[in-house]
Amino acid sequence: MKRWYVVQVYAGYEEHAKAELARRIRESGLEEQFGDILIPSAKVKQLFDVADGTEDQNLFPGYVLIETQGTPEAFRLVTSTPRISRFLGGQQPVPLSPKEISRILGQMKGEVILTTERRTFEHGQELEINSGPFAGFVGIVDTVDDENEKLRVMVSIFGRMTPVELSFDQVKH
Repeated sequence: MKRWYVVQVYAGYEEHAKAELARRIRESGLEEQFGDILIPSAKVKQLFDVADGTEDQNLFPGYVLIETQGTPEAFRLVTSTPRISRFLGGQQPVPLSPKEISRILGQMKGEVILTTERRTFEHGQELEINSGPFAGFVGIVDTVDDENEKLRVMVSIFGRMTPVELSFDQVKH
């Protein structure tokens, strides 16, 4: 069964890596072990561009999605391809879940709208953590990094206040 995997490529060389991998798959005769090779991108409206108004923007620069059966032979072919660094997941690459891949494909088709709303957090604000290893914990905002959308939240673990770094989407007001 073919599953989707994420590979890291040299940033800016996604198209070159895709073309080279497709060529190597054909030459090695492993077409039955591979499916699609995708560079996740979406149409983005440009407010100040008079000519076209839309631009194809890479959703995950430096990454390519590969549909493969995940055999050692297939992994070797992919990792030995020029401009491809590695599979995400280390020695045993982990495939994307069906939910993750459907969300990415939905973004590419324009079905999922990426929110542009800015979330604001203040020092001393109480939050509930809704994902990650500390899901269900309540913490107090210590520092806010708006540029990287990160928070340092103080969480009580075994009676001690412990700093935990979280992204904005891991907490709810």
